[in-house]
Amino acid sequence: MIALRLMRLAGGGAAGVKEARLMVTDKMAALTEAQLAAAATFLTGDGQKTADKILQVFKKRIRANKRRLSRGTAVRRWC
Repeated sequence: MIALRLMRLAGGGAAGVKEARLMVTDKMAALTEAQLAAAATFLTGDGQKTADKILQVFKKRIRANKRRLSRGTAVRRWC
Protein backbone atom coordinates (compact mmCIF):
# COMPACT_ATOMS: atom_id res chain seq x y z
CA MET A 1 0.00 0.00 0.00
CA ILE A 2 2.77 2.40 0.94
CA ALA A 3 4.67 1.59 -2.26
CA LEU A 4 1.59 2.26 -4.39
CA ARG A 5 1.05 5.61 -2.76
CA LEU A 6 4.73 6.60 -2.97
CA MET A 7 4.79 5.76 -6.67
CA ARG A 8 1.83 8.07 -7.26
CA LEU A 9 3.42 10.85 -5.20
CA ALA A 10 6.83 10.42 -6.87
CA GLY A 11 5.23 10.77 -10.29
CA GLY A 12 4.51 14.37 -9.37
CA GLY A 13 2.33 16.61 -11.48
CA ALA A 14 -1.40 16.90 -11.00
CA ALA A 15 -1.74 13.22 -10.02
CA GLY A 16 0.87 13.64 -7.27
CA VAL A 17 -0.77 16.75 -5.89
CA LYS A 18 -4.17 15.08 -5.96
CA GLU A 19 -2.80 12.02 -4.15
CA ALA A 20 -1.22 14.18 -1.44
CA ARG A 21 -4.53 15.93 -0.84
CA LEU A 22 -6.45 12.66 -0.85
CA MET A 23 -3.99 11.17 1.60
CA VAL A 24 -4.51 13.95 4.13
CA THR A 25 -8.29 14.14 3.79
CA ASP A 26 -8.64 10.36 3.88
CA LYS A 27 -6.62 10.11 7.08
CA MET A 28 -8.72 12.81 8.72
CA ALA A 29 -11.95 11.10 7.65
CA ALA A 30 -10.69 7.70 8.84
CA LEU A 31 -9.74 9.12 12.22
CA THR A 32 -13.16 10.73 12.61
CA GLU A 33 -14.90 7.50 11.62
CA ALA A 34 -12.73 5.50 14.05
CA GLN A 35 -13.52 7.91 16.89
CA LEU A 36 -17.24 7.60 16.18
CA ALA A 37 -16.97 3.79 16.13
CA ALA A 38 -15.10 3.84 19.44
CA ALA A 39 -17.66 6.15 21.02
CA ALA A 40 -20.52 3.98 19.78
CA THR A 41 -19.03 0.86 21.37
CA PHE A 42 -18.62 2.66 24.68
CA LEU A 43 -22.15 4.06 24.58
CA THR A 44 -23.66 0.64 23.87
CA GLY A 45 -21.72 -0.84 26.78
CA ASP A 46 -19.59 -2.98 24.48
CA GLY A 47 -16.22 -1.39 25.23
CA GLN A 48 -14.41 -4.71 24.87
CA LYS A 49 -14.93 -4.55 21.09
CA THR A 50 -13.55 -1.04 20.67
CA ALA A 51 -10.24 -2.11 19.14
CA ASP A 52 -12.02 -4.44 16.70
CA LYS A 53 -14.32 -1.67 15.53
CA ILE A 54 -11.45 0.76 15.05
CA LEU A 55 -9.45 -1.82 13.06
CA GLN A 56 -12.49 -2.50 10.86
CA VAL A 57 -12.60 1.18 9.94
CA PHE A 58 -8.94 1.31 8.95
CA LYS A 59 -9.04 -2.02 7.08
CA LYS A 60 -11.99 -0.76 5.03
CA ARG A 61 -10.08 2.42 4.14
CA ILE A 62 -6.93 0.49 3.24
CA ARG A 63 -8.86 -1.84 0.90
CA ALA A 64 -10.51 1.13 -0.82
CA ASN A 65 -7.16 2.92 -1.27
CA LYS A 66 -5.49 -0.21 -2.61
CA ARG A 67 -8.27 -0.64 -5.19
CA ARG A 68 -8.03 3.01 -6.21
CA LEU A 69 -4.24 3.06 -6.45
CA SER A 70 -4.04 -0.28 -8.29
CA ARG A 71 -6.18 0.83 -11.24
CA GLY A 72 -3.28 2.07 -13.40
CA THR A 73 -1.36 -0.38 -15.56
CA ALA A 74 2.01 1.04 -14.48
CA VAL A 75 1.14 0.37 -10.87
CA ARG A 76 0.09 -3.24 -11.54
CA ARG A 77 3.52 -4.12 -12.85
CA TRP A 78 5.03 -3.29 -9.46
CA CYS A 79 2.54 -5.23 -7.34
